[in-house]
Amino acid sequence: MGASRHVLVVALAFLSSFAAAQQSDQVVAERVLGPQWKQLSRRAGMIFAGTVLAAPAQTVTAQTAAADRAVPGTTPAVQLRFRVDRAIVGVEQGQILTIHEWAGAWSMHRPMCSGQHILIFLYPPSRLGLTSPVGGSLGQVALDPSGKSVVEQKPVAAIGLRNASSTRSRAPVFTRSVNVVQLERAIRSAREE
Repeated sequence: MGASRHVLVVALAFLSSFAAAQQSDQVVAERVLGPQWKQLSRRAGMIFAGTVLAAPAQTVTAQTAAADRAVPGTTPAVQLRFRVDRAIVGVEQGQILTIHEWAGAWSMHRPMCSGQHILIFLYPPSRLGLTSPVGGSLGQVALDPSGKSVVEQKPVAAIGLRNASSTRSRAPVFTRSVNVVQLERAIRSAREE
């Protein structure tokens, strides 16, 4: 009887620590991705941490998109290529993914550049084969140079540095990082609910 009671105690401890870890992942996801992170996760057809391999060199503006529409039968679009470094939903690890995004949507979120590491939430492709980040900039999360962590930033003044010259400049300071694995667990959990 003593051994089975010990097994029960260990099992309960494991389950409570698992529940706490899951709760912690969800708290981290809300802090990094915002209060709508569950909807963001559920609306995406593709979610992955990856490296931008190719992106338009210049910013596409609404004026450029309007000029492109002058060609009958074409949809003004930009092409981006990614290498999937960590597959979460709808893609495979190591996959080279080429997407086409409507030029008007491209101009409404943060630009991406070659070599950038990013956690991205993309809508399922439309009938025209177009996709874009879910929620615009909300669906793009910049990662550190290793591509394994989101680095949270706070303004220098918010941290309370005493150096007067530092507090005048509102340059961001890296305070702590969040591992992409934590976000992946939260995302998968939200999609199963």
